[in-house]
Amino acid sequence: MVRELTHFIGGRHTPGTSGAYGDVYDPNTGAVQARVPLANRAETEAAVADAAEAQREWGEWNPQRRARVLLRFLRLVEGEKDSLARLLSSEHGKTVPDALGDIQRGLEVVEFAAGIPHLLKGDFSDNAGTGIDVHSLRRPIGVTAGITPFNFPAMIPLWKAAPAIACGNSFVLKPSERDPSVPLRLAELFLEAGLPPGVLNVVNGGKETVDTLLEDPRVQALGFVGSTPVAARIYATAAAHGKRAQCFGGAKNHLIVMPDADLDQAVDALIGAGYGSAGERCMAISVAVPVGEDTADALVARLKERIGTLRIGRSDDPDADFGPLVGRDAVDRVTGYVDLGVEEGAELVVDGRGFTLAGHENGFFAGASLFDRVTPDMRIHQEEIFGPVLSVVRAADYEHALRLPSEHAFGNGVAIFTRDGDTARDFTRRVDTGMIGVNVPIPVPVAYHTFGGWKRSGFGDLGQHGPDAIRFYTRTKTVTSRWPSGVKEGASFTIPTMG
Repeated sequence: MVRELTHFIGGRHTPGTSGAYGDVYDPNTGAVQARVPLANRAETEAAVADAAEAQREWGEWNPQRRARVLLRFLRLVEGEKDSLARLLSSEHGKTVPDALGDIQRGLEVVEFAAGIPHLLKGDFSDNAGTGIDVHSLRRPIGVTAGITPFNFPAMIPLWKAAPAIACGNSFVLKPSERDPSVPLRLAELFLEAGLPPGVLNVVNGGKETVDTLLEDPRVQALGFVGSTPVAARIYATAAAHGKRAQCFGGAKNHLIVMPDADLDQAVDALIGAGYGSAGERCMAISVAVPVGEDTADALVARLKERIGTLRIGRSDDPDADFGPLVGRDAVDRVTGYVDLGVEEGAELVVDGRGFTLAGHENGFFAGASLFDRVTPDMRIHQEEIFGPVLSVVRAADYEHALRLPSEHAFGNGVAIFTRDGDTARDFTRRVDTGMIGVNVPIPVPVAYHTFGGWKRSGFGDLGQHGPDAIRFYTRTKTVTSRWPSGVKEGASFTIPTMG
């Protein structure tokens, strides 16, 4: 039976009225399991209007009261985390344990945002001038919005919505139409936790929905995660309409393997970070960079051996290392890149093309592929594949290895595996990327630090979660005050100073 999904506006499920729908697939079988309405301009504007109305009161709640809503939400999600993970897995295709991690990393940002009474404290300067005090306030900016991707349908909506509403804003979420059920359920749980209706609205849709959010003057700030071309367009359009924007795009994350690295540890890291979630992570390691030919030969041999033991299965298979991709188009894209790598002259060590799972021949599965002797000029190194494909680019020495991620168009994440502290310190200071792991393969910062890539991976001055999120979702108001003391100084025609 195909489920009929809705929007969630004003604290209630709202059927679509545009007449346009998208299909939500079961990646394990390729069958349609649900239909999701795609909002038109009028529906999206109605959600924004509802959010604007709700924000006026919500923004005046004291921060401690808002924090209590987040704390109740945390308890509610913890109570049904397993069912949420199964629902997420059934629409995305990642394994249930991986889906649990998706939810947990989102909840960690909710935990951070629950500290909003402290995070919103302003500054105060006593007697900045004679009898003059100066203090600052952080105020909500109004209606905010988020456009989130299919690959983290719980984590990234929570990364964006939790800090926004904690700061006193309302939030309009446009989740991916590929796996919208978990975002809809999270909105229900926020309402159950005491969030006033309309403070968090979920509107499903495509380009028309996005364009409406970009153009509506009531939306003051907007966040996006997705491909680089779309991120660049959304950032430019938002800026042209006077909105704040934080937009995160693609990635090509490298893992440097120094000759002194623990090779077993490096192989474990590459297998998990390269093939986990079928490679559908913006922080996936898609390029291994062994330093020196001996290191490279040993690394490739062990990777080939380990790939042969990977178990690809249904997303609900507890023994599966990874499950299907999100859609048939994703399988075709990955296959096309493997074809391209062969044409470009890379050595295909393991060929994952044509993989099928017995009994699930129509599922969206792709096997693990491994390329060796990839060069920086190849498109399989330059472009994001977003699938279970790992490329090995051999580096002659440390400086060569350092240049590969630093000179790449993307600057999201990078890792180095080494036992040498001097090398690690030099690398972290000089490499031109936003997030760095030292003997950590997926360097996603904890919730109270800021997540953000550089170059073509990130557009905007502020990152996600951590201190940057509070700055992004608030405006600073600075107050300079003096109370009459009975002293009359007369009019002054020069700019005031505090000398």
